Amino acid sequence: MSTSLDLGIEGMTCTACAGRVERAVKALPGVVSATVNLASERLRVTFADPPAAAAAVTAAVTRAGYEPVLATLDLDVTGMTCASCSGRVEKALRAAPGVVSASVNLASERARVTMAAPADAAALVAAVTRAGYGATLPEVAAAAAAPRSDLWPVLLACALALPLVVPMVLAPLGVHVMLPGWLQLALAAPVQFWLGGRFYRAAWGALRAGTGNMDVLVALGTSSAFGLSLVNLWRGGDLYFEASAVVIALVLLGKRMEAMARRETGAAIRALAALRPATARLRRDGLERAVPLAELALGDLVVVRPGEAIPVDGTVLEGESQVDEALLTGESLPIAKAPGDVVAGGAVNGEGQLVIRTTALGAESMLGRIIRLVEDAQATRAPVQRLVDRVAAIFVPVVVGIAMVTLLGWLWAGAGVDVALLHAVAVLVIACPCALGLATPAAIMAGTGVAAKHGILLRDAAVLEQAQAVTLVAFDKTGTLTEGHPSLVAMDPADDALLALAAAVQAGSLHPLGRALTGEAARKALLVPAASVARALPGRGVQAEVAGRKLVLGTARLLAELGLDPGPLAARAAALEAEGRSISYLAERGGRVLALFAFGDALKPQAAPALAALRRAGVKTLLLTGDSAGSAAVAAAALGMDEVAAGLLPEDKAGRIAALRAQGEIVAMVGDGINDAPALTAADLGIAMGSGSDVAMQTAGITLLRGDPGLVPAALDIARKIRARIAQGLVWAFAFNVVGLPLAAFGMLSPVFAGAAMAASSVAVVLNALALRRWKPAP
Repeated sequence: MSTSLDLGIEGMTCTACAGRVERAVKALPGVVSATVNLASERLRVTFADPPAAAAAVTAAVTRAGYEPVLATLDLDVTGMTCASCSGRVEKALRAAPGVVSASVNLASERARVTMAAPADAAALVAAVTRAGYGATLPEVAAAAAAPRSDLWPVLLACALALPLVVPMVLAPLGVHVMLPGWLQLALAAPVQFWLGGRFYRAAWGALRAGTGNMDVLVALGTSSAFGLSLVNLWRGGDLYFEASAVVIALVLLGKRMEAMARRETGAAIRALAALRPATARLRRDGLERAVPLAELALGDLVVVRPGEAIPVDGTVLEGESQVDEALLTGESLPIAKAPGDVVAGGAVNGEGQLVIRTTALGAESMLGRIIRLVEDAQATRAPVQRLVDRVAAIFVPVVVGIAMVTLLGWLWAGAGVDVALLHAVAVLVIACPCALGLATPAAIMAGTGVAAKHGILLRDAAVLEQAQAVTLVAFDKTGTLTEGHPSLVAMDPADDALLALAAAVQAGSLHPLGRALTGEAARKALLVPAASVARALPGRGVQAEVAGRKLVLGTARLLAELGLDPGPLAARAAALEAEGRSISYLAERGGRVLALFAFGDALKPQAAPALAALRRAGVKTLLLTGDSAGSAAVAAAALGMDEVAAGLLPEDKAGRIAALRAQGEIVAMVGDGINDAPALTAADLGIAMGSGSDVAMQTAGITLLRGDPGLVPAALDIARKIRARIAQGLVWAFAFNVVGLPLAAFGMLSPVFAGAAMAASSVAVVLNALALRRWKPAP
């Protein structure tokens, strides 16, 4: 029996491409046939082993040099109680046809599935259901959420169990108020089979799927204590109804407290989502009316009154105001906005009315991208989680085996069946692996949430491993350590006609130095001629034709490549560079150097404290810039940087980083421009300033939503703290079981105390992770 898989592919341009993809896929084991339709850019694969084929096919397409088109779907999963549960859900989802990968977050109770075909939600829900759990789309889950409280089962279970445990507490004090056996049965039975029915249902689903989880351990343990008590009630022996009832009550109470604490780990996402108002004031045909955000389109005019939240990303057309972006970027001070300025949805308008032309909506807005980045980070699994998964896969069978050895050992030692069974029950109860499954996702959710609150976005959990090992941070200069708004401070010769030519060459450039030239020409009201055939020369400058003259404007490196000599201007350039100025030359191709322009760009006030913080943390710093050696040296000296490399092209920066990594350094690169993308990719960890380009942000592992260098040491600090909390949680969870299991096996813990300790361990792990919410960047 064969199964088919459809997969979209990007990057194919000819029949040779299609053939290459077909050959790559046909070489896979189990593939019966592979056919590529170049017109529709789709691949159809027929294979005999669907669980393993989807991921293998996408990997083969990637190796062939093309991009598989994947679909991602999130599911809310119910019924999971421990790491074994999340592992089983992942296994079930990965076995579904077309699934490339699946990741389940126990703390958020959400699964993220990547598929090699349009996502079939019904098939994924069915796969989760067959594994013994429930699954719904997040939107459906939100709509179906009932306002009722789930606290009453916990309170009722505690109320029924309390009369059973009170006589035990009073007995050592000489007070004997033991309830009649039939009354103990009447109190314990509803707790065991009604309020504790969820454990039986979940345990049955797990056993039916051929695995075990926490519910199996609780069901086995409490049923053993209840069954023994029932037999003894009939034959007149000791009763242990309080053990089964109290364990269930404590587990329910622990899961309730755990759920409350886990909800707090997702508070950051909910706070971000709440920033966007439900409606916007649309201006159309001279009239204003409130409409749902879903009715807005790109280009619509939106009116934002004083004090209102801005509903969309856009450009200000009318009005002036101060805008508070604190909840978006962590920037504490309001930012002045006037016509032509860009505003982000979710920010709060100040005292003036604004009219905004919409440029981005929904998921494509800045707020939407922030939420998506945080959700993506929280959906990923830290590398250390692989160890947890391996342990969880064998944990329950091992615990059941230990319980059986405990039972047989006590019987062999001469203890009665009652005593041996109670000790075995204590082993089953105390070993529930809840804390083990919560340690990693709870810390990641809490940490990435608080980081986003302060303007730091972590792309995924792997960043935590990279950040905690960083030994050197390399910085770009312009716009990263400097304000990024250079001004023209000198020119030689001081000829406005040459300034107009330089402004013409730079007319279409977005480079900060280019804007400084065009801005100065505009200030002097110069007539700037039109330029043609303009082309950027990355890392060196720009060239264009102006009034029939082939002109270049750029660095001394560009002059050297063109064989041009700056002549007497060289001495003037050296003097200006010694003052920290950036130098550009205007020259004619095949002619001579016409003029020199010197630019000044102030260092950001946060730069020096940021570099000092990195030095205190034992991290070395390096300045990588395309600027001249003189100006780079002045900036590096002012900031106390360890090393500086100037006059670099984008590929030179990447090469320098690769060389440092070959020397054993763990390198983080900080940049904000398109030219920084190769260096960000070459580094162990890329850190992009959010004030920079989308290319830099998409390449980086960490995005800083403000152009504040102080966020660099803060980002490394929060990443290390998240990693530390994960380690603490795992150590606690492992230590709890390593210590608790022997105590229970040797009869030093009763089932009641074992249940209380098990519940407390899960709550403690989550509360330890929640301590991250108090984190703040160092001032």
